[in-house]
This record gives sequence, structure tokens and C-alpha cells, in this order.
Amino acid sequence: MTRTHYYTATSLDGFIATADDSLDWLLSQQVDPEGPFGYQEFIAGIGALVMGATTYDWVLRHHVAKGEAWPYDIPAWVMTHRDPETFPPVPGADVRFASGDVRPVHAALTEAAAGRDIWVVGGGDLAAAFAQAGLLDDLTVSVAPVTLGAGRPLFARPFDLRLVSADRNGAFLCARYEVLTPRP
Repeated sequence: MTRTHYYTATSLDGFIATADDSLDWLLSQQVDPEGPFGYQEFIAGIGALVMGATTYDWVLRHHVAKGEAWPYDIPAWVMTHRDPETFPPVPGADVRFASGDVRPVHAALTEAAAGRDIWVVGGGDLAAAFAQAGLLDDLTVSVAPVTLGAGRPLFARPFDLRLVSADRNGAFLCARYEVLTPRP
């Protein structure tokens, strides 16, 4: 059964990026990609992903614009209010654009994932939209030993969660939570 995950990292004070979308604070931390809650095991089970336009822009600027290949070999959706024609094409990437309600996008993601799982990449507001629609199964968060004071929030709406498991990976405290219900 396909499950939908929000797999991300956050500062200790609950931000996934600075106000100007910098991840320098995150990329300077020590982590084992094959350790507990590691990226390698996680991505191996993912069949499709969805991200917001800000995350897509970040990937384009920090990877594709530097001559690196698109980092995903699975179908990717970008949720945006912008005209998709404003984004540069990414050779060899299966990138699709959508806007509006996340429910039909989730149905397309599920079909494309072909029995594997879905990853909501970046974007605490996007993850919260999936949760609000009852389409987000869990939140896996790696907490970095840094505070930012302001920035993009981890999860932009109030929800009840249930801790499933926790561990340490390098500098990070990692935890997986089941997404329960919106808080009143």
C-alpha cells in the first residue's frame, strides 16, 4: 500500500529554511546517509514525489544550474501558482506541474508510484495541505543542532502527531511521527 511521507530536516526552533531559503545551516551538519533515518534507505522506497515551486527553484539553482543532473529518477510534481512555462526545462527529468487541490495530484502520484511510496519534499505548507486533506501518513524529521530565529516553518498548520520511533544520526535527532488529526 502506498504511503505518503513528509521527510525533512528542521532547525531546533522549527524552520526548514531561512527566510531567504538558505539551507547552509543544514548542509554543514554531519550526517550518515546510510545511518538511522538515513536518506539512502528512505529514497529506495519512493516511487514519486511532490514539491512546491520554492523547493523546485532551489533544486534548479543549487544543482541543475551548476551542471549537475536532476537528482531524482522518479516522477516529480511541482505545485505552483506560476505558469509552468516560466520554469526552464530540465533535460531527462520527469517533472509535471500542478496547482490547486492536492487530492487529484495525490491520485496521480499514487498511480505513478506504482506501489511504492510518495515523498512530499520541502515545503511545510505543502505538507500541511496534504495532511489537511487526510493524505499525509507520516512526518519524519531530523532536528539539527542550530536555531534560525525565523524562516520557513516545519509544518504550517496545527496537527496532532504520534511518535512512532526516534534515533540519532550524526548531529541530528531523528523522529518519525504518525499524522493524526488537525487540532481545533
